[in-house]
Amino acid sequence: MAKSSAFSRIDNLQRHINPVQKGGRDNGITGLIKISPEVSDALSSGRAVVALESTVITHGMPYPQNLETAQDVMAVVRENGAIPATIAILDGVPCIGLSIEELERLAKLGRKARKTARRDIAHVVATRGNGATTVSATMVFASMAGIPIFATGGIGGVHRHGENTMDVSSDLTELGKTPVTVISAGVKSILDIPRTLEYLETQGVCVAAYKTEEFPAFFTHTSGIKAPCRVDTPDECARLIDANMKLNLKTGILIACPIPKEYSASGSLVESAIQRAIREARERSITGNAETPFLLERVNELTGGASLAANIALLKNNAIIGAKIAVSLAQLHESDGDTKP
Repeated sequence: MAKSSAFSRIDNLQRHINPVQKGGRDNGITGLIKISPEVSDALSSGRAVVALESTVITHGMPYPQNLETAQDVMAVVRENGAIPATIAILDGVPCIGLSIEELERLAKLGRKARKTARRDIAHVVATRGNGATTVSATMVFASMAGIPIFATGGIGGVHRHGENTMDVSSDLTELGKTPVTVISAGVKSILDIPRTLEYLETQGVCVAAYKTEEFPAFFTHTSGIKAPCRVDTPDECARLIDANMKLNLKTGILIACPIPKEYSASGSLVESAIQRAIREARERSITGNAETPFLLERVNELTGGASLAANIALLKNNAIIGAKIAVSLAQLHESDGDTKP
């Protein structure tokens, strides 16, 4: 979206944000959205902002490693010229841009925080609960705030044997209807990559691989699947996003970035671990939103920690690329003469 669109969304939100930020009581459950002053100021002045999810903090690794990783990811966003906006729901309040204290609280909550996708948002807010946002929920709140760039590890997708189970992540449908660009290392390697790409095509989502012709496979560079299109620089990504905004296509974009080669795990090792973890999940009847955390944790155990180290590396890499793209997009809008109305 152009800056003017972001400004109008922020202006519309301010009426609801102020009572929460000042500690006042809100009328019912509507309007309970809090944007941190730093993020709000950055958006109002047209500076680069990168949204970050919070499920990776609560469900991705234990405390204090999860807190350290979250802080490291935020730091690399800043080092590359953008403002990080970690998103979560705390005490029923959607927060866009967590403070250090809020981040630590979430990290200590761990899996006591509810894994929150789009479908869960209203219930977590209504019950004044604590929610860690998945890709779909993070996209929802980023779009509300006017943040066009979101960096994460990997998105959800069509699960293996999804043609029988109908287990398809809401991340895919969110990309089909919410104009936020997601920077990821492709889709999680526990998923069915070809079917996921087919589903994204059906949703009308532009999928681009970064500096490669091949769609990456999360822990590894290669998947054997050609990407629909390729982008090679942050400026190219910014122009793609800008075109999507100006054409008002109303869909997201997925930019898939291969994990740095020095951290890429052996594809055969990871695939073997995935197959074993999937069998164990079936034997234990682990399904739904509990399946992905179980599979990722089990794969990490089976690979002797190699997959977790790779996961952290790709999170940081995606944050760096996301920040550079956000800076390029902000500069593009500035050169186009977008100004606050």
